[in-house]
Amino acid sequence: MSFVAAVLIFGIIIMIHEFGHFLFAKLNGIGVIEFSLGMGPRLYSFEKGGTRYSIKILPFGGSCMMLGEDEENSDQSAFNNKSVWARISVVAAGPIFNFLLAFLLSMVIVGLTGYQPATVMEVMDGYPAKEAGLLPGDLITEINGRNIHSKDDITLYIQTHAGKTITVEYKRADGNGGVERCSAVIVPQYSEEDGGYLMGVRFDGVAKPVSGLGQLLVHSAYEVKYWIQYVFDAFYMMFHGEVSLNDLSGPVGIVTTIDDTVDQVIPYGRTVVILTLINFCILLSANLGVMNLLPIPALDGGRLVFLFIEAVRGKPIDKEKEGMVHMAGMMLLMALMVLVLFNDVRKLF
Repeated sequence: MSFVAAVLIFGIIIMIHEFGHFLFAKLNGIGVIEFSLGMGPRLYSFEKGGTRYSIKILPFGGSCMMLGEDEENSDQSAFNNKSVWARISVVAAGPIFNFLLAFLLSMVIVGLTGYQPATVMEVMDGYPAKEAGLLPGDLITEINGRNIHSKDDITLYIQTHAGKTITVEYKRADGNGGVERCSAVIVPQYSEEDGGYLMGVRFDGVAKPVSGLGQLLVHSAYEVKYWIQYVFDAFYMMFHGEVSLNDLSGPVGIVTTIDDTVDQVIPYGRTVVILTLINFCILLSANLGVMNLLPIPALDGGRLVFLFIEAVRGKPIDKEKEGMVHMAGMMLLMALMVLVLFNDVRKLF
């Protein structure tokens, strides 16, 4: 059942992405040839309003095939015959819908579990935080210029910037009802016991409930921001040689990870399982949104680059040249997918 849930999560996230393209294509009067979930041969399909809706045999991927998207077509409803801003809205809608899904699910998580501010509960002996003067009750607000909204933000930064010197900005009650702003320079210390670098502070593990819609919206936005930052920090680690291509996971690896994690939390009850699945949805949806906005040919971000150039210069780039760029990008992406798939399968055995 956990494997089925993992596959469903992956399918829902991709469906939402493609639905964004589909909805804005319809709103802009663009003909949609097929809207499909999955890849490969069709398992089931039906046609309505000039569009074929399909479920395909492989539950990874999906598509929204639009009329005149990759070739010249004289039909008024063809994608390339619409205004550049209409096309931009259609291409951008997929990633934006992924961010919207992540935000809505974050509202569920935050509404049910609350939020955990980065308020220091304990300063550990023998670690740099104590030497730098941090005290229980201090609220950490920034690390190296990055805004901190929760204790998880701190953990993420230190894990992805291992051993780096950090400047910590924090607030401290001054004893007169006011707050003073303080700063400390800290070099996290490696802990054999924890297997990572630590400042030497512990945070209160009890979450605070949100009070009112405004606070719910704000902390839900912070939750999405955290997962988006997670993706960029992963890139940072790759560029600095701390993560290799062999560490990357594709659809098979992601489904396997979800399956294994769900199996581990099942003993803690249905609620924990559901919250775990929702967290995976947020992570993957934010990840898909970010990845698709990267200016890489064949991805939504690469297509947006060409569309924004067209908007600035007032005429499109030669379609044959653009097609060649996207084809080269697609070949590189396919090669990467094959490598990632190989890694995923290798890890299974």
